[in-house]
Amino acid sequence: MPRITLEVCVDDMAGLVAAAEGGADRIELCAALEVGGLTPSRGLMARAATLGLPVLAMIRPRAGDFVYDAATLDVMRADIDAAREAGLTGVVLGASRPDGRLDADALAALVAHATGLEVALHRAFDLVPDPLEALETAVSLGFARILTSGGCATALAGVETIAAVTRAAAGRLSIMPGSGVRPDTVSELLAKTGAREVHASCSVPHVPADPRVAALGFASPLARRTDRAAVEALRHALNGPSAL
Repeated sequence: MPRITLEVCVDDMAGLVAAAEGGADRIELCAALEVGGLTPSRGLMARAATLGLPVLAMIRPRAGDFVYDAATLDVMRADIDAAREAGLTGVVLGASRPDGRLDADALAALVAHATGLEVALHRAFDLVPDPLEALETAVSLGFARILTSGGCATALAGVETIAAVTRAAAGRLSIMPGSGVRPDTVSELLAKTGAREVHASCSVPHVPADPRVAALGFASPLARRTDRAAVEALRHALNGPSAL
């Protein structure tokens, strides 16, 4: 069987280096992973493009839900342009209706604007009321993959939904489990879902050396940083029997 693809999400230069040196196959490039990832800066996009790995930029202009007005969609289109100009492989995006269903019109406009780039659907998918209906929307729009935890806090908790969506996808696009993916659980996750790629942060808590940084509000207590050893451990687990 083909090698299991390991996608690592990172939000700074140290994370890029840790992921690349630890054995990541692909990078999801973000800012502010403590809120699920936001659009990275142009400078970070440009540096990531020099890694020699496929890199997809998160296109998410703010924290919170994924319901966007016309002005915000314009910002997202400009950010897609920045990813293209930086030479990145693609973009990761999503948009929802107020009831949680995918906003097919907004997504169609964004995907069209990203022509020539690989496009992945992020965990806005985990808010949908009907995952199989949302899958068909994603297929019709031309997404290459869906990142999902099965609507749960972790992919292992949502494994039944992930497996059902993977079966329904039938190879039309890739279903990539993410959230809480660890070396000690990934074999079970792969066995139960049939997934051939996984997404993880491979991160550890990051506490600033200077306590004033947090005290003055310059750092989040939830901040984490990609750890090379954690990437290596997950890569090693993926190289086991489940990856053969």
